[in-house]
Amino acid sequence: MQQRPQPAEYTSSSARSIGDYLISSRSFVEYQAMFALTSTDVAGRVLDCPGGGSSSTATLCEQGGDAVAADPVYSTPVAELIGRLDGEVRRGSAWATAHAHRYIWDFYGDPAGHARMRENSARLFGEDLLRRPDRYVAAALPDLPFPDDAFDLVLSSHLLFTYADRLDTDFHLAALRELIRVSPGRVRVYPLIDQSGQPVSGLLEQLIEQLTYDGVASSLVDVDYEFQRGARTMLELRSTGVVR
Repeated sequence: MQQRPQPAEYTSSSARSIGDYLISSRSFVEYQAMFALTSTDVAGRVLDCPGGGSSSTATLCEQGGDAVAADPVYSTPVAELIGRLDGEVRRGSAWATAHAHRYIWDFYGDPAGHARMRENSARLFGEDLLRRPDRYVAAALPDLPFPDDAFDLVLSSHLLFTYADRLDTDFHLAALRELIRVSPGRVRVYPLIDQSGQPVSGLLEQLIEQLTYDGVASSLVDVDYEFQRGARTMLELRSTGVVR
């Protein structure tokens, strides 16, 4: 048996940062594009982790699906969390507008269209959180309170790789292993660049090499969505059960 490679550290080449972790309110339409989702993909049980203020869980369940979101921010009292979302939408929009050259606005039309979509998504999320708080589980990677094989599909958006300036290689590896534990069939992660638009190819290569030893097959899949320039690819993971 070959010796398992040891992870190295990744350091972002950009000192620019959005600041505190953003509670993003992405819509299900954005999720469909980011993760190249089809109706077959979401036919089973779906986990959104971290879910933030996204309305994807609400929309999937409204369409007859079975979805759950997990995020440590869900430990916040409901009224307080809903109250924070307007400010978070404004903060995210201000960041994107201030760095407009890093983005392609076609999907939204313009910055105002981007802000409107996020505002509407935040509203839908808040309404669903009030109605069905059981769909929103307070939990943080890399330790999720779900049994093995609990989900058919996991979607993980804008945490891993996005915050590579503060989440090290060990965290990324532990988080991906945990997502694979709860959904050995399919895990999809997007985007594969950091928040400043810098590539994370070195980190990605290290993680894929590590996961290969765990019996996990990794695929880089092009998607028909690009908001951050260069973010045209998602990572898809599947457990093969063959450990090296």
